[in-house]
Order: sequence, then structure tokens, then C-alpha cells
Amino acid sequence: MDIPNSNHMQDNATLTDESCYRALAAKDARFDGVFFTGVKTTGIYCRPVCSAKTPRASSCLFFSTAAAAEAAGFRPCLRCRPELAPYALQQNLAYAVWQRIAAGALNDGDTERLAEEVGLSSRQLRRVLLQHFGVTPIELAQTQRLLFAKKLLQETRLPMSDVAYAAGFGSIRRFNALFLTRYGMAPTSIRRAAEKLSSNGNDAITLRLAYRPPFAWTEMLHYLSGRAIAGVETVIKDDTGAMSYARSVRLGEVDGWLHVQHLPEKNQIELSLSASLAHALMPLLARIRSQFDLDANPEVIAAHLADDPLLLKQISKTPGLRVPGAFDVFELAIRAVLGQQVSVAGATTLSGRLVNKFGSPTDTPFIGVTHHFPTPERLAQASTADIIAIGLPTARADAIRNLAQFAAEDGLKIKPGTPLPEVLEHLKSVRGIGDWTAQYIAMRALRFTDAFPAGDLGLQKAAIELQGSVRLTEKQLLLRAANWSPWRGYAALLLWHSLA
Repeated sequence: MDIPNSNHMQDNATLTDESCYRALAAKDARFDGVFFTGVKTTGIYCRPVCSAKTPRASSCLFFSTAAAAEAAGFRPCLRCRPELAPYALQQNLAYAVWQRIAAGALNDGDTERLAEEVGLSSRQLRRVLLQHFGVTPIELAQTQRLLFAKKLLQETRLPMSDVAYAAGFGSIRRFNALFLTRYGMAPTSIRRAAEKLSSNGNDAITLRLAYRPPFAWTEMLHYLSGRAIAGVETVIKDDTGAMSYARSVRLGEVDGWLHVQHLPEKNQIELSLSASLAHALMPLLARIRSQFDLDANPEVIAAHLADDPLLLKQISKTPGLRVPGAFDVFELAIRAVLGQQVSVAGATTLSGRLVNKFGSPTDTPFIGVTHHFPTPERLAQASTADIIAIGLPTARADAIRNLAQFAAEDGLKIKPGTPLPEVLEHLKSVRGIGDWTAQYIAMRALRFTDAFPAGDLGLQKAAIELQGSVRLTEKQLLLRAANWSPWRGYAALLLWHSLA
């Protein structure tokens, strides 16, 4: 095994070998996914939270990604399972490309197509990833596919053929060969007995995803509950008061359902899915990571926002508060338009009517989850009169149709690295989309951490001066929020929760 003498932490200048080793010795969950440790004496790489005995500092090399560790010749730990680690949440081009690859963007091996999608040449794409992660696009994709396959092997009973296909391999032979070459073992040798099977049905798939604690799960579920689209999604409360989330799923030609619950003792969420979604698992898990903001580093965000006494009080009340994302960008965008100039409850009622009229029926094990959300094409073809019939004014109905047409023409597909102001102007080019709606879509659906709908009356009411009682104007709020960058989206959630 060829192990280099230097590490691959060059893309994160704030971390040194010394600080990484301190985090490793402390098993500090705040650094989970931020770096990985290659142990020279074993040839294995681990997460900082691994329960194994801490190796000597002289035996450790530190890497910013699992791909860099594998490129150096290390194989993943079977105990801490690097594939469970949350990603590093950084809004730059390299990380945006990485997340696309993690969602299966290179499963077909077409680097040219991916480069075109992100607005680069294939040579530029290679240079960006080498610069930040020390690996090529193909090396990064291979690592993501292998780790994903390893996850499926250890957590599901999927047949080997389904594991290979779901992880983006064209054939079982190719999967077996690469797995054996990279990890020194056959896939069957790490497969567990797989005792766990989802209680939602004998054919369900159950997977786990990790996050960096703390996680204000109850607050997130309350937020989603108030905005759940009737027929498409629901928040469930069991007899113990524990809350979980369920929804219908449609990805291209594949459809089914999913259910998400919290495992606080493990710093994980558990995701149960219908077996029909087996071949869409990579992009589906990427959507769940985004929807539940699993890659946030709440300690870093809180440390920055706590400098403002206005936010400090709420941070102490709701540690680990995250920005609820969206499973589907178009779905959230339409929900945002329906929420213009009406209450949250009113928008929820309207979204349920829209789904009932234009959505497609489906079967799920969950009461109230009965439809798929209407496609952009379906709403774009609907008449204004039909949309008005759900209880909308003409201008709002036209905005729905305009947005649907915009989405059908791929207007909601934003190239990685596009600056927030440019994205906002792009969204506002749709007639009926103003600044508040554009900021809200950018914050929740497009995951811009600094998006901030300053025109929101609730935010203006919440963000009052400590000694006063007068609601801030939009201009005053923007001035106050300047110091909250680049985490203004999280500040918005803190302010909204403070009203409750």
C-alpha cells in the first residue's frame, strides 16, 4: 500500500494535524465528516467518532474526504463506517460538485456531461476537484459508489444485483472486482445477517444517516407539520409523543413512499423506504440529507450567531435548530407562491386543494399520504380558470402557471457556484415571484445558507430591539442581519421559532 508522507487537508486551512488529533482523541462529533483519519499501522481510515482505541499521533494521517483517504490506499473502517458521516457543509463549487457526484451524477461515467451541467470544461472540473480534495472526478465517484454499496450491504437485504445497480455499477462483475481491489475483500464478506427490517412492510428498505449533534428534531418536525402538503406528506406523532415524517415519492419513472424517524442516542435518522425505490437510492438519500439539513454544523453556526444577544436567547432554547429543506424544489416553490399574502394555515389548505385537483393518486401505508404532487408539466398545461377554482386570485393562479412553465424548462436547476444575488434575480424573472418568495425558495429548496426573506412580517416582528417593542422595517432588519452572514437563513429560523 502506497501511503504518502503528507496529508490531504489542504482544502481546509483551519485544521492542522494537531487540531485533528485532538478532535480524534476526544471523539468530538462536531468534526464528524469534516476529516477522516488514516491509520498507517492498520491501513484503515476512520471517522473522528470511531469507538476504536485512539492510535498514536505518529500513526495518523488526516484527510478532508473519504475519497482522498482511499486514493492514498486506506480502506474504510467496518466499525465506525465512514459512509455514515455527514458531509461538510460548504457553499463553494467543489463541494457542490461533490454533492452531485454523491447523488449519482457520474454513475454513467459521463464526465463531459457533468462538466457541462456545472458550467465547466472537463479539464476545469478535474482541476477543481484535485485542488480541493486531491482526487479526480472518477476517483471521487468510485469512492462514493463503493461506500454507498457498503452501506446497502450492511443495512439492507437487497440482493447483490440490486446493490450493484443502486450504487451505480453497470454490472455485478464490475462491482465485485472494484470492491475486491479497493477493499481487499468480497462484498459478501461484510454483509450482515440483516436482522433489522422496517416495520412498514416486509419489503421495506431501512437505512441510517448521521448528523452532527445537537439536532432540534422536535422543532423541525413542528415546522414541517404546519406546512405539510395534505395528501403528499404528513408528520406522525406516536403514543409516546415521538414525531416522524412520511411522504410519497416520485423520481422520474420510479415511485413509492418514505418514512423518517429520529435516533437521538445514535445521532442518526432512520429512513424507511418502499422496495420500489431501490434503484433510486443514491439521489433519494441526497434529497433527504438536504431536506433535514443533516450536513449542518450547528456548533459553528451557533458560535457565529450567538454574538448577537437578540439570537443568543433563542439559540439557548433550541440548540441544534436547522433550516428545514425541501424534498423537491418545484414542490416547495409552488408552496411558497401559495403562501403569498396568506397565513401558513391558509397556504396549507390551498396546497391540499391543488394536490387533490392536479396530483396523481398513489398507495402508501400512511393515513393521509394519498397523492404525488402535480408535475410542472401538469400545472403548466392547466388553465388559469382551473387553478383559480381552488380558491386563488387570478394573479396568483397565473404565477402558479408561470412557475410551472419555468420549472418544466429547467429554470429551477441552478448551476453550482451561482452567487445568491444572481439566483434571486433568476427566480424573480418569473412573473409573480417577488423578493420574499425568491429568498424563501433559495433558503429552503436551493440551500443557500445566507438567503434571508427580510420582507417577512414575522421576522420583522421578532427582530425587535431588546429595549423596544416596535417592529423593525425591512431596511432596518437587513442592516441588523448583516452581521449574521453567511448564516442568515439559520437566523431566520431562530426568529420564527422565537414567536412561538
